[in-house]
Amino acid sequence: MSPLFDRLRSRTAAMTHDLLTIPVAWLAAYWLRFNLGTIPAEYLDGALVALPLVILVQGSVLWTFGLYRGVWRFASLPDLMRIAKAVLVGTALILIALFVFNRMDQVPRSVPVLFLGLELLLLAGPRLFYRWLKDHRLNLRSGERVLIVGAEREGEMLVRDMLRDPSRAYLPVAFVDDRLRRQGGEVHGVPVRGSTEQIPALAESLGIDLILLAMPSASAREMQRLVDLCETSGRPFRTVPQLQNLMTGQVSINELRPVCIEDLLGRNPVTLDWPGIRAGLAGRDILVTGAGGSIGAELCRQIAATGPRRLILVDNGEFNLYRIDMELAERYPGLTALRRLVDVADAQAVTALFRELRPQIVFHAAAYKHVPLLEDQVRAALRNNVLGTRVVAEAAHGFGCERFVLISTDKAVHPANVMGATKRVAEALCQALGTRSSTCYITVRFGNVLDSAGSVVPLFRRQIEQGGPVTVTHPEIERFFMTIPEACQLIMQASAIGSGGETFVLDMGEPIKIRYLAEQMIRLSGRRPGQDIAIAYVGLRPGEKLYEELFYGSEELVPTAHPKIRAARGPAPTAHAGLDARLDALGSALGRCDEAELRGILQGLLPEWQSAGGPIPASHAEGDVHART
Repeated sequence: MSPLFDRLRSRTAAMTHDLLTIPVAWLAAYWLRFNLGTIPAEYLDGALVALPLVILVQGSVLWTFGLYRGVWRFASLPDLMRIAKAVLVGTALILIALFVFNRMDQVPRSVPVLFLGLELLLLAGPRLFYRWLKDHRLNLRSGERVLIVGAEREGEMLVRDMLRDPSRAYLPVAFVDDRLRRQGGEVHGVPVRGSTEQIPALAESLGIDLILLAMPSASAREMQRLVDLCETSGRPFRTVPQLQNLMTGQVSINELRPVCIEDLLGRNPVTLDWPGIRAGLAGRDILVTGAGGSIGAELCRQIAATGPRRLILVDNGEFNLYRIDMELAERYPGLTALRRLVDVADAQAVTALFRELRPQIVFHAAAYKHVPLLEDQVRAALRNNVLGTRVVAEAAHGFGCERFVLISTDKAVHPANVMGATKRVAEALCQALGTRSSTCYITVRFGNVLDSAGSVVPLFRRQIEQGGPVTVTHPEIERFFMTIPEACQLIMQASAIGSGGETFVLDMGEPIKIRYLAEQMIRLSGRRPGQDIAIAYVGLRPGEKLYEELFYGSEELVPTAHPKIRAARGPAPTAHAGLDARLDALGSALGRCDEAELRGILQGLLPEWQSAGGPIPASHAEGDVHART
């Protein structure tokens, strides 16, 4: 049977029902008028004579008001309002028609009022009863008994979706909510039984199979507390995506997912100046280097949503470039995206690229970032992170770009490893170039990015899947963390508010101990740290600090247009007259592949860096007044 036939059959049945209600309501109105007794013959004759006119008028009005566009299964308040308006208008038109037809002869004055009420009841009642029957029909299959945390809009949507689900996979048993005004009430017939502190007790007493966290706007600290309570209950738990990640603004059982580490480590969403960001990027030719990497790809996604004239994707990895190019083509079919397989250290290729496409804004995300790997790969680190930055930054200057945004790292502050040292030199050369160029050079510095390629989160996840142990370098080591979208939004905001020469850092809150990160990831996997999965402390690696820093003590903190973004100004350690000469020497040394010579050049570029000096003491990291603010 075709869907069209089903739809026509459903609409015909609804129309037939409504037309039958009209004579029933009309004659019942007379019956009520005469106290449920015998209707006098003259009045009954008058009622029957007027009945065809009443059916014609009221039926036409019901059709005109669109009562058959809705579905009884989902009858709601707007449908009831439509019925009320249709009955009110229909009754008024019936009075006018009867007055013209026979001057309302043999029509008692109370009959139209009674007809209005009866017709409203006969039209709305069956619709509401049908919806209630569908939502609460008996089903022999027993779904999972669910406790919902949060009795606000998101929780209400979840319950409604569960009650409508034909498979009845979930049975909402109770809510918990910390708001006193909610406790003792009901949502769609599901009681609010108490506060969140009662989760373990209610899970036991009500025989709960699953706990659903319907609090997408909860802070990281609140999520940590709720997860602890859920773990105490011993029941599995799920959550809904954060509000900023819900594209439709609607919450359903299809969007439930396990609680992830980002929920526990993230911070409250930062409100950005999106009109200002869009104004700075819309209609521009924008180039992103490292477009296939974790940061570069997310940056491309967010820039694409601002409406650039052209988005130029640059990467030296074929597969990564192909993947982001295909993704953008699917998500933004109207976007003009150009992809170029280019090594940023290839000066000839970069110059040709800038000459051909003339980008106005450049986001330089291309970099090697894996700290232990780069410790004995000095040439690769210098070539990509320093020479590559110089080539792209000078091309931006030479071809008159408006803005150049360098993506840096907190490891560039008091660098203790090759990766941090090369990024610090990259910062310095951009600052130096900005003093003699009309291009606005901006640096964005942030801490560890959760779940980026090569970061600690995928490593811990893999170790947990393998049964452990999870390896942590030191019990007290801690890092600042942010999510990939958050990092990219900082970059875009900095590009909008920067005037040149600044180093921007997001207010990253409190640093997180890596030990805590490992413990939480083990718990979220359904296992117990130290019992089911061991945590092994393997010692600090060469060049690794216990604490990371965000600013140098010599850098001057200045306010920005955004309350959550701080800026630093100050002379770079390498910003001296010999910088260009040393960078030229670096270019020559790269061709000789002499690691010792390259280490010496890096030492000359950045005297504060100690080559192969081993882990720096924690006291050094704590000595900077801005290190952990």
